[in-house]
Amino acid sequence: MVIKGNVVSIIFQNKDNGYTVAKIESNGEKITLVGKIPSLFEGQTILAQGHFITNSKWGEQFNVESFEIEQPNSREAIEKYLSSGLIAGVGPATAKKIVDKFGTDTLDVIEFNPLKLTSISGVSAKKAAEINSAFLNLRRMQDVVMFLQEYNISVNMAVKIFNIYGDDTKNILQTNPYKLVEDIRGVGFKSADKIAVSLGIQKDSTFRIRAGLVYALNETSEKSGNTYLPKEELIQNLSKLLDLNFDDYQEQLSQVLKELTFEGLIKEMKVEDVDCVMLLHYYLLEQHIANKLLMMSANLLPMLDLEDEIQHFQQINNVELHQDQKNAVINAINNGVSVITGGPGTGKTTIIKCILNILKNHKQVVTLLAPTGRAAKRMSESCEADASTIHRALMLDFGHGRMETNHERFIYNERNPLPSDVVIVDEVSMVDVQLMYNLVSALKPTTRLILVGDKNQLPSVGAGNVLADIISSGSIPVSSLTKIYRQADKSLIIYNAHAINNGEMPKIDNTSHDFFFEKCSNSDEILRRILDMQSVRIPRFLNIEPQKIQVLAPLKAGVCGVDNINNQIQKIINPKKPNQPEVILGDVIFRKGDKVMQTQNNYNLEWKRFDGGRVEYGEAVFNGDIGFISDVTEAGAVEVTFEDGRIATYLKTDLGQLSLSYAITIHKSQGSEFDVVIMPVIGGASSILTRNLLYTGVTRAKKMVVLVGQYFHLKLMVNNDYTATRYSALKLFLIQQNEKAEKLLNEQN
Repeated sequence: MVIKGNVVSIIFQNKDNGYTVAKIESNGEKITLVGKIPSLFEGQTILAQGHFITNSKWGEQFNVESFEIEQPNSREAIEKYLSSGLIAGVGPATAKKIVDKFGTDTLDVIEFNPLKLTSISGVSAKKAAEINSAFLNLRRMQDVVMFLQEYNISVNMAVKIFNIYGDDTKNILQTNPYKLVEDIRGVGFKSADKIAVSLGIQKDSTFRIRAGLVYALNETSEKSGNTYLPKEELIQNLSKLLDLNFDDYQEQLSQVLKELTFEGLIKEMKVEDVDCVMLLHYYLLEQHIANKLLMMSANLLPMLDLEDEIQHFQQINNVELHQDQKNAVINAINNGVSVITGGPGTGKTTIIKCILNILKNHKQVVTLLAPTGRAAKRMSESCEADASTIHRALMLDFGHGRMETNHERFIYNERNPLPSDVVIVDEVSMVDVQLMYNLVSALKPTTRLILVGDKNQLPSVGAGNVLADIISSGSIPVSSLTKIYRQADKSLIIYNAHAINNGEMPKIDNTSHDFFFEKCSNSDEILRRILDMQSVRIPRFLNIEPQKIQVLAPLKAGVCGVDNINNQIQKIINPKKPNQPEVILGDVIFRKGDKVMQTQNNYNLEWKRFDGGRVEYGEAVFNGDIGFISDVTEAGAVEVTFEDGRIATYLKTDLGQLSLSYAITIHKSQGSEFDVVIMPVIGGASSILTRNLLYTGVTRAKKMVVLVGQYFHLKLMVNNDYTATRYSALKLFLIQQNEKAEKLLNEQN
C-alpha cells in the first residue's frame, strides 16, 4: 500500500538508526508514520510504501517499509522545512526571511546559488555555504537511501553505507557492489549479488568470486564456529554459493587467492598436510593467543609446598580433598597457565575456593571472571567472592565513538594490562577466540591464568574451540577431574549427567526427587505436558514462580521448538490484559512482565543501574543476557531490567535483538544454571540431537530436571556421539610454537 502526504510534525526521531514517528497530512486526514526514515523533516512530502498496524496503546499507525522524499514546493511547506532543524543556526525567524525573499525558488537558490542568501540580514557568506552544504548532504544521503531500497537493503544499513562511502556510494556500488561484503559488516553476499545482477555484472566476474570467497569464510566462522576451512571444502562451498564449477575457473580462483593474500585479508596454510584457507583476522587472533599463553606458561614461579595450606583449608571448611583435587590446586598455583576440567560434581568450585584462600594468604590480587553475566553471578555466589564478566572487567572503551562488534576496544589491553596477579576464568568452553584474544592481551606476562571448564560441554557459539584446543595441544598443564564428590542422597542430576556423557542411559525410575521422565507419544502431547509442568505442576510441587522454571529445547522451530513454546507459555502466564500496552514485532508480542533474552552483542545500547542512592550509567548488553520487561513506554519502546540490575530501553527497531526466553535453545543456556530445567525429547536430525547436547542441557539444572518425550528418542540421543567437526588452528599454533621454543632452548644448552 502506498500513501502520500506532507510532514506536519516529527514526534520522535532516533538519529543513530533513523527510527521515526511522524504525523503527515494525506488527503485531509492525519496519519501517524512509524519506521526508519532518516533525516525526515517537517514540510517535506513523503511517498511511503507499507501497511497499517494497530498499536494497543497508540492506535492505528502506518508502518513504513520503503519511501521516497519529495522536496516541499509551497511557501508554507518550505518555511516549515527550513525551520525544522535541518541546518544549525537557521531558526524560524531566518527561515521566514529567506522564504519571504525567494518564495518557491528558495530551495533552488540554496542548492545552486547559495551566495544570494547573503542578501538576507544575518546570513554571512560562511553561513550561506554551511546552509548549502547541509542541504546537499541531506539530499545525497536520502538519494542513496532510496537507491538502496530498490535492492532490499534496510534504511538503517543504507545510512551506514552512506556514512562510510559518502558521495562515492553510488559510484562504488555501480562499479563493484561486492565491495560492501568486505567493507561493511552486516551486508550479506546475497544483497550485494542482487545489486550486481541488476547492473549486469557477469556471473564469473573476478569481483564476484572474490566477494564470495570472503563471504564463505565469514559465514563458516559465524554459523559453524570455524576459524579456517580446508581449501577443497571452501571451493565446494563457493561453488554452491556462486553456482559455478571451479574446474573451469582454476586460474581465476588462484589469482583471487593471491590478491586476497597480498592485501592481507586471508592466509593460506597447511594443517596436517591439508591445504587450508583462513581469514587473516582469525590467523592473527589464534597466533597471538598461542604466543601469549606459552609466554605466560614459561614464567618461572617459585614452587610452593602447599600441603599445610591445603590442610588448613580443609579444616576450616570441614571438607576433605581427594588427591586429584589437591594436585589440581598445586598445578594451578605453581604454573603460569593451567587448566582444570571436569563435569558436574567433580569439585571444581571447591578447588577454586581453596586456590582463592591460599592466594589471598600470599597477598595475591585475584580476579574471578566468566564469559556471561549469569555464569559470573553463579561463580560469585558459589565462591563467595566478587566475579565479573570478561567484558566488564576489561572495560569497553567508548572514547573512540561507536564500534562494530568485531572491533572491540577495551580500557585494559596490551599497553594497559589488568592489575591482577592471578586471573581465574570459569566456563571457558563458552569462550571464543575473539574474547580469549581480548583477555590474554590484557594480562601481564607474569600473571597466573587458571582456566576452568567442562571439556564435554558444547563449544562456544562464536568462532574457535579454545578450551578443547588448549587441552588437546598438550602444551599447558591440565588437571582432569573424573571422580564425583558432590552427590546428595537420592539425587540423580549429577549421576545421570555423567551416565549420559559416558554413553549410558540415565536412571529414570522416577523415584528420585530431582530427575523425571514424562512419556509422551507425539509432539502435541509433549507440548501440552510441558505447558502444564511449567505453569502448574512444578510451581505447586516446589513452591516457586513459573518464571524460575526454564524450558531448554534442542530446536527453534516446530511444535516443540523454542518459538512456539515461548508463545504458548506467554499466553498462559502473561496473557493480554485490558489496557495493558504491548509491542508486536512479526509473530512476537512483548508485554510488561515478559521474560526476555538479548540475542546478540550490542556495544552501543545505553543502560542505567540503581545502586543504593547512586545511579550507574554504562553501555553494552551481551548475547545471552536475561531480564524482564519492566515497562512499555509511550513511544512504543520496551524497557528491560536485566538480572544484574541494568535497565536498558529498546526502540521498536531494536526489538529484533530480543526474544522471549521462557524457553531458550540448549546452546543459549551455556554457562547458566537454573533451578528447574524442562527439556522436550524429540526426533530430528542426528547432527543436532546429540549426546553432547543432552548432556549440556541436563547439567544446567540445579534442583530438578524433567525430560518430556519418547524413550526411543532419548536412547537415540544418548547413543549419538556425533560431534560436528570444528576447524580451529589454536591447537596447531600451540604445538608449533611450543616445539619452536623447545628447539631454541636445546640449541642454547
